[in-house]
Amino acid sequence: MLHCKHDGAPLERRFVAFRALAAATVVLVALAGGTAQAQSPSGTPAPSPGPTGMADSTAGLPGAPIRLRQGDVDSVQAIPSLEAAPRPGATRLPPAPPARPSEFETFVELTRYGSDLVQELVTGTADHGPGVPADYIIQSGDEILVNIWGSVDADLRLTVDRSGRVTIPRVGPVLVAGLRYDELQPTLSRRVSQTFRNFELSASLGRLRGVRVFVTGFVQRPGAYVVSGLSTVMNAVIRAGGPAAEGSFRSIELRRGGRTVATLDLYDLLLRGDRTGDHVVQPDDVVHVAAVGPQVAVRGSVNKQAVFELRPSETLRDLLAMAGGFSPVADRSRVALERLEARNANRITQLPLPENESMQLANGDMVRVFSAVDSALSVERQNRRVKVEGEVGAPGEYVLPPGSTLADALRAAGGLTQSAYLYGVQFTRESVRLAQIENYDRALRDLETDFIRSSASKRVSTADDAANQAAQSAAIGRLVERLRALKPSGRVVLQMTPDSTTLPDLLVEDQDRIYVPAQPTSVGVFGSVFNAGNYLYSPGRALGDYLRLAGGPTKGADEGSVFVVRANGHVISSRQSAGGFWRSNRIANVPTEPGDTIFVPEELDRSTFLQTARDFTLLLFQLGVGSAGIRSALN
Repeated sequence: MLHCKHDGAPLERRFVAFRALAAATVVLVALAGGTAQAQSPSGTPAPSPGPTGMADSTAGLPGAPIRLRQGDVDSVQAIPSLEAAPRPGATRLPPAPPARPSEFETFVELTRYGSDLVQELVTGTADHGPGVPADYIIQSGDEILVNIWGSVDADLRLTVDRSGRVTIPRVGPVLVAGLRYDELQPTLSRRVSQTFRNFELSASLGRLRGVRVFVTGFVQRPGAYVVSGLSTVMNAVIRAGGPAAEGSFRSIELRRGGRTVATLDLYDLLLRGDRTGDHVVQPDDVVHVAAVGPQVAVRGSVNKQAVFELRPSETLRDLLAMAGGFSPVADRSRVALERLEARNANRITQLPLPENESMQLANGDMVRVFSAVDSALSVERQNRRVKVEGEVGAPGEYVLPPGSTLADALRAAGGLTQSAYLYGVQFTRESVRLAQIENYDRALRDLETDFIRSSASKRVSTADDAANQAAQSAAIGRLVERLRALKPSGRVVLQMTPDSTTLPDLLVEDQDRIYVPAQPTSVGVFGSVFNAGNYLYSPGRALGDYLRLAGGPTKGADEGSVFVVRANGHVISSRQSAGGFWRSNRIANVPTEPGDTIFVPEELDRSTFLQTARDFTLLLFQLGVGSAGIRSALN
């Protein structure tokens, strides 16, 4: 045992000095050991704490990669992105107001070319993660994502500081400001290879720096805006709400350092898809939207009707090209020009083309392109397209020259067959069909009005009368709807006799249709008869004979309105003959023809026996009361 002869205080001081010497010895030994292990047989540095980072404790295991962890040094000089969260108390910009049309747009009732796209971009959702182009210049404030694997394992998020550098743990600072994006990865790889070996590295950009630009001129909301470092002139203009109604789409200047470095023409993008003039903005750039230039409206048969902004050198040819050229149905031989300054004079002028395509246009002009199909054309010089069907040699569609007749159409189709029934030819015409539709609709409206007026004027004395009138009105309504569902066919009745061997000398028109039926062998009887149907035709029989074959008219039939439709479309009615109660007997003696259709209509306005007796009794009662009153007055 060692005994100390000194007092307690000197002994305590010597003990403290001894502890300090021991700690220094441990540090020296650790440093010596780290120096000895700095180079492994593979040439990879051993893990040790560095001045700018630290190594994971597990990296000391044999064969394990060195794990670099990002310390706090990188955040000391980091520049916060201008796109970070807003400052306390800061407010978001209100949405841009809807683009209002200019006075000229309101006058011509057309929108400005390109305004729909601009408005969609203004109100749409912006792309906050666009791809970074290879020529993007890295500047202070950009965030760089670095991944290293192999002998070194690192996942770093580095921000370019104000000096333009990023600091990689155990590697040190690397100057990256001013590099292109495609130069970033090779530069970082070369710098890391000075410290480590056997690794792979990838570098990309995270959050980009914010760029403050000034948007001035004729925009919806002029002012200073912070945009992404990838933003272009177009993005800055859209951020400001787009050009105003008085702003130009064709003169958007990018000013930098007091001079104009580029001019953007949105028509290059809209018409040709060219964005070469849409430059990336830099800090403190000024984007200036000039006042709108001369505006001209284009209407009519063009592919894009709109208001276009013209440059001084552009002509009528350029305007028509901006409008997408003529539509397929346009009249390319002429256009009409309406000029504002001539509204009190001739107002509108017709310009033949192409000799006036190089004409200079004025602000406020309106160009109208005519359609070649809107106006009805002369049919005198046009060929006719006619369809011939039925009992002919070669049914089909034929193109006939001007002046062709029905007989020419039959000859073109190979003539008639032996079973053709010329008297029953059905000839339809498109122009007649359109006229029939118009007249038929007018007649239905008049019929419906008459029914309503008749129902409103009828006297109702009992509940039964009211119920009957309601039922009758409902039936009339259903009848009108059924009639409305029918559509005229456009048939033209040809004045022919059953013995005719040729068609009338009638000129054909375009889209005419000729149908030649076969010889019919029956007569139809329909309507209010006991057994409606078709009956075999027998020469010498009259209409009354076929009515008797069908059982005769029913109790509710209107015998005074019987009519027959001939095969050629001609109608014979019992009301065409005078004679009162004998009209039905006279039509019954009319001879029939093959293909006749006899129709016996239903009597719509009829009353029952009880209704007639009641009305007659009421009439007698009123006469008795009246006579009694007269007798009393005389006495």
